[in-house]
Amino acid sequence: MKAVAIMLMLASSPVAAQQDYAKERERMVREHIASRGIKDPRVLKVMRDTPRHLFIPKSLESRAYHDTPLPIGYNQTISQPYIVASMTEMLACKPEHKVLEIGTGSGYQAAVLAPLVGKVFTIEIVEPLAKQSAALLKTLGHANVEVRYGDGYAGWPEEAPFDRIILTAAPPEIPQALIDQLKPGGRLVAPEGREWQELIVIDKDEQSRVKRRRAYGVMFVPMVKGKRE
Repeated sequence: MKAVAIMLMLASSPVAAQQDYAKERERMVREHIASRGIKDPRVLKVMRDTPRHLFIPKSLESRAYHDTPLPIGYNQTISQPYIVASMTEMLACKPEHKVLEIGTGSGYQAAVLAPLVGKVFTIEIVEPLAKQSAALLKTLGHANVEVRYGDGYAGWPEEAPFDRIILTAAPPEIPQALIDQLKPGGRLVAPEGREWQELIVIDKDEQSRVKRRRAYGVMFVPMVKGKRE
């Protein structure tokens, strides 16, 4: 089936839309996020505040606050809310941090990160998604997010090093280029694997020694290699 662009429909007033869905977001956080062990109050607040329904196709809006991934076109998905909250909590971001995200998708993870950190640099391999997410993030006032269309395997070397790096698509192995772009004292959170995937947390100490640990099993879309045009 030929892929077609799915335009993300903006409400006439993002503020009004947030008010319309505030109760659903509160329920989502209470039933699917806090109840499963997410405790960071900053993460819980940003999950309550971020209008997930604006980051999915209009036809799926009724499922926006269900705890499930949803298709956003181009064989890509928006992650389930629990996974977004869990990975965000694992990052342990601080307000002064500079974060690199690989796999912008619809822009939802970047929107969750934006209020928590100083700057988000996010890369998307699918050009229409990069353009759509950049426009939506700008509309929502996330001026500290910069979106690039390009190959996430290469990272963003001219802006490195990063305090935190997050991948929202799964490579077979974490690219060494991304580990190299992680600041000493930094952390990387990413799914890794092919048929069987695990969420991996990589910490780099002040001497640039790397320590890996496995968090839990996950299922993400594969991380696509390509060339930036």
